[in-house]
Amino acid sequence: MGTKTGLLVSVRSADEVAAALAGGADLIDVKEPAKGALGPAEAEVVASVIDAVKGKVPVSAALGEWSPNALTEAHWHMELKLNYVKWGLANYAPTPGWGEDLLDTRRELPVGTEMVAVAYADWERAKSVPPVELAKFAKRFRFKAFLLDTCVKDSKTLLDFMKPDEIQELVESLQRVYTTVAIGGSLRPEHLKPLKNVTPDFYAVRSSVCAAGKREGVIDEARVKKWKDTIG
Repeated sequence: MGTKTGLLVSVRSADEVAAALAGGADLIDVKEPAKGALGPAEAEVVASVIDAVKGKVPVSAALGEWSPNALTEAHWHMELKLNYVKWGLANYAPTPGWGEDLLDTRRELPVGTEMVAVAYADWERAKSVPPVELAKFAKRFRFKAFLLDTCVKDSKTLLDFMKPDEIQELVESLQRVYTTVAIGGSLRPEHLKPLKNVTPDFYAVRSSVCAAGKREGVIDEARVKKWKDTIG
């Protein structure tokens, strides 16, 4: 709260870490972009990224879309020293009593690893929980981290699904209870103009810091620096 907005950069391998850090990344996230919005990288890949980061910044890992088998499928990831882990909630309908299973998953995490509550702005496409509802849940159960993202990675961005004032209200309501908030959703530096009143703890980027702006390209240090300069 009141601190400078940082930059979360998603890498797909240890080979991309140097460029991300040199460009000014404040948090390194590990994902496999070919597998979707929160595509999980193999545990060996995540381990090699942690080694390459050398404790310079926190590390998070995307673990796919939540399912009742989420922890079993992420068994080897749970052996790693991760600051944050996150599952998306695509095809997770907010039926009566929803969220208890998510809390059960959180209870099983290793000490020192926080579970990020992930809201999809395109929740109708994702068949997920509306962001406002997930924010209420995150506040009620004191989640320490929250990500606002888009599920379907196409030409649309976060701003196609939510207005800047809606985003601002969501971010501020979470920060008031000391939740760390990251905003993703295929944003580019030019989108910061309409978001000038929004001050998340992190902007979360992948596509816009890759060569040619392609999500499956490689991290470009100059593009990371451009983001950092734009954030100020």
